[in-house]
Amino acid sequence: MSKVDTLATLDRRIAVARANLNLLIEQAAAATGSTNEERLADRIAQETEAIERLEKEREAFEKSS
Repeated sequence: MSKVDTLATLDRRIAVARANLNLLIEQAAAATGSTNEERLADRIAQETEAIERLEKEREAFEKSS
């Protein structure tokens, strides 16, 4: 896989994760009940971590190539 393909793949994965995060934030704003809020907060944290991990992976790939 070429550098361009890999970067494009990482960019797509980051975009999907950001879209998921935005959707979760919208759901959290509309959620009622502590169980739902806690579950959404956990999912938001997981998605945020995924974005950070993907961004670090992209940065490391750019530096190594």
